[in-house]
Amino acid sequence: MVAMEESDLAAVCRARNGDADAFRTLVERHSRSVFRLTYRMTGNEQDAEDLVQETFIKAFRKLKGFEERARFGSWLHRIAVNCFFDWKRRHRTHEQLDENIEPRVQTGAFGFAGHKSNPDQLLLSMELQQRLEAGLSELSTQERAAFVLRHFEGMSIEEIGRLLDLDISAAKHSVFRAVKKMRRVLSPMVSQTE
Repeated sequence: MVAMEESDLAAVCRARNGDADAFRTLVERHSRSVFRLTYRMTGNEQDAEDLVQETFIKAFRKLKGFEERARFGSWLHRIAVNCFFDWKRRHRTHEQLDENIEPRVQTGAFGFAGHKSNPDQLLLSMELQQRLEAGLSELSTQERAAFVLRHFEGMSIEEIGRLLDLDISAAKHSVFRAVKKMRRVLSPMVSQTE
């Protein structure tokens, strides 16, 4: 991890000096994690790809402002979350986020439905994925971002607070509210499996 951070820092320094290959290296190294994050927040592959592109365009434009003491990956995630917030505001007047999403059995945003599942497991995982997507669509933009960062990206409350520009208690409260809402949506699934 430390070697990659040092490698990222070297690539950032070269990219700042006009080395296009250095920035391409950063894109190749981090695009997958940025896509995973944006896909889980939007629930839509095309929107996630658009946000990845927007994230890297903004990162390139702001590269001079990157502080070497920060981790490049965390800095990119912060930009991606801000791009998601902007995207959500732009789409607020349009259809609900997950209204037209078809079940994505093998490549879903949440990674359910194994390739060797029996039909009952497949149906259960599809239903769980649909409920997750429905639950996430009921969360506020901040709650959704906090939930995804905590439960899918495994970030600490402190990291979430930094990425979302919240103090620790507000970050904790956002995660708590999101979990409470998600439990309500998922509770019928829990009673089915008991």
